[in-house]
Amino acid sequence: MAYFSYQGKSVFYEECGQGTPLVFLHGNTASSKLFLPILALYSGRYRCICPDFLGNGRSDRVEAFSTDLWQDEGRQAIALIRHLNCGKACLAGTSGGAWAALNAALECPELVCAVVADSFDGRTLHDGFAEELMAEREAARADAQARGFYEWCQGEDWEKVVALDTEALTRCAREGRPLFRRPLEEIQVPVLLMGSTEDRMCRKNLEEEYRAMAARMPGASVHMMRQGGHPALLTNAAEAAEAALAFLDACRQAGDEKRDG
Repeated sequence: MAYFSYQGKSVFYEECGQGTPLVFLHGNTASSKLFLPILALYSGRYRCICPDFLGNGRSDRVEAFSTDLWQDEGRQAIALIRHLNCGKACLAGTSGGAWAALNAALECPELVCAVVADSFDGRTLHDGFAEELMAEREAARADAQARGFYEWCQGEDWEKVVALDTEALTRCAREGRPLFRRPLEEIQVPVLLMGSTEDRMCRKNLEEEYRAMAARMPGASVHMMRQGGHPALLTNAAEAAEAALAFLDACRQAGDEKRDG
């Protein structure tokens, strides 16, 4: 078990494997435990590092999450890379973690090799996001499986964590807060936008949104799966890993050739 400091609080992370660092960023109300079932697909070729964002999992708790939550989580990812003193790292973020990964790349491109951004709404939150989120979270509280997931990720205080997260996200949606700290056109690292056409938790026109985003980002590509739910990185783990690893390996090779050249 390891920790690093962010704004005076302790943030938990754990790692496995060897090679180029690959930081997995979890989504809202989840934790690093989310990635445990799939790490074996990546750890043979990458040093897999999985943090719990502040206020989640085994990290210190907060009184409230920032309204610009995913921008703050992007800064946490950068703080982790600096703590590790590992040079450039690849990022794989799913759901809310995808926004965090893109924000990290916009914040410090010199510390990010490439980004896999999986199963997220894109440039904006879809219409009705706040209302759908509150209904979804209320239904989850009445569902034994959902409650079990929250408790597995967060521990005994899961209800407070989920309530704080719901408050931050609904405030973000209703205030129309920007999801990215800078325009996507300014991103300087390769990005793979990944998702599933069967995902019912993302916008209905997800592929269209991804392709519009990719057109704005130099070096961006899209991989849409026809099977899998939310997030695709876990629910269609084999295909997702094949696509992600091919992308990351190519980015790593290109980086090596640039340095050697």
